[in-house]
Amino acid sequence: MRLRTALLATTLMAAAPAASMATTITGPYVGIGGGYDLTQVQHGHGVDRDGGPTHQENEVGTRDRLHHSNGWTGFGGVGWGFGNGLRVEIEGDYNWSQINRETIGGGANTFVGHTHGSDRSYGGFLNVLYDIDLKRLFNIDVPVTPFVGVGAGYLWQDVGTSTGYNINGVSANVRHMGGNQGFAYQGIVGAAYDIPGVPGLQMTTEYRMIGQPQSFAMGNAGSQTTIGSPWNAERNGYVRFDHRFNHQFIVGVRYAFNHAPPPPPPAPAVVPPAPTAARTYLVFFDWDGAALTGRAREIVAEAAQASTHVQTTRIEVNGYTDNSAAQPGPRGEQYNMGLSLRRANSVKAELIRDGVPANAIDIQGYGEAHPLVPTGPDTREPQNRRVEIILH
Repeated sequence: MRLRTALLATTLMAAAPAASMATTITGPYVGIGGGYDLTQVQHGHGVDRDGGPTHQENEVGTRDRLHHSNGWTGFGGVGWGFGNGLRVEIEGDYNWSQINRETIGGGANTFVGHTHGSDRSYGGFLNVLYDIDLKRLFNIDVPVTPFVGVGAGYLWQDVGTSTGYNINGVSANVRHMGGNQGFAYQGIVGAAYDIPGVPGLQMTTEYRMIGQPQSFAMGNAGSQTTIGSPWNAERNGYVRFDHRFNHQFIVGVRYAFNHAPPPPPPAPAVVPPAPTAARTYLVFFDWDGAALTGRAREIVAEAAQASTHVQTTRIEVNGYTDNSAAQPGPRGEQYNMGLSLRRANSVKAELIRDGVPANAIDIQGYGEAHPLVPTGPDTREPQNRRVEIILH
């Protein structure tokens, strides 16, 4: 149950969302971590070397099982990332596990004792790991980098336990004291989470399985059994324990020194230049006339010349009159409307003679509307008798 619960917790942490882009390590880094250690039941065989009349070698081949309770682990390491997801690191480890129960015998002759004691292991590993770039491989842009790895190393282990039994109404106490050392290996699965605002700093969650093929395998864990009274103590036994497995669920932090620099600030927005203001030329006319004066022709020529020196997309030619009319009465406004259009056509014809394409010119007559100078009714105002040439 403890194993399933810890696996579920690690999986949920690895799946937690975060909010920025993931980091690929390039160069040196350091890391520390710690967490829960769960050691599998260890099986062993007890062997008695006493041979005295009180015991008569009846422990030869006795099955022995050590049951572990809660434990913890801690590690620290330094490593190097190659920038392509591959990393190597060296770490030191310390593991501690409580032993709360020991079982001996088998079948109908199985005896369970309550144990006080613990074991520990310490040493180092050389690990090779690979960071899985989710953005590059799967186009998943999250600040999480899963990783996998394997390691090989060397661990020292020692144990100290005291177990009380009631064997057929007789009290017995079995102690194990001793240790062993040898090759160890581990498998690693985890994920790193970028910490916002601190480039190079990551939180990590990991599951590790450590194996020790020679855990007490050479008989270095001595045993002492006391049955009934101190005079029946045996001091020459030993126990061979089998392969040891540690399951570990770890939270840590890691800092990469050569972290990628923050992205450059966005380039300032390019503000397009303000459009060039339209240029306007005014051509004035005599009362009730649409013919161009000499000065008017000079102004039209200036407008035509300007249209070739600046980027011009359209030329407006708008004709106007004052509010007096050669035809009095209700037909005066209609007359002035036609007069303003004739004035605009006169200016258009002069622009064409000055080299402006006809299809670039739009003409419009507005009559008495939009006076340049406000006046009373039926007033002859020279500035209102005009044509506006507007270059767009």
